Amino acid sequence: MSKQLKVTLVRGFANQTQRQKVNAQSLGLRKIGQSVVIDDTPVYRGMIDKVRHLVTVEEAD
Repeated sequence: MSKQLKVTLVRGFANQTQRQKVNAQSLGLRKIGQSVVIDDTPVYRGMIDKVRHLVTVEEAD
């Protein structure tokens, strides 16, 4: 079983670029406080890195 990450949106999309908004929405994040559990892959890590100022990341159980 691969490692998984829990990603939570902690800031809104106001004053963010369209690219950052699309990246966060591609992760499955739409509303502040919403969390998603995703696989820990290089693709998702790159997406998280682009919006790291909007989200918190922790390992999922």
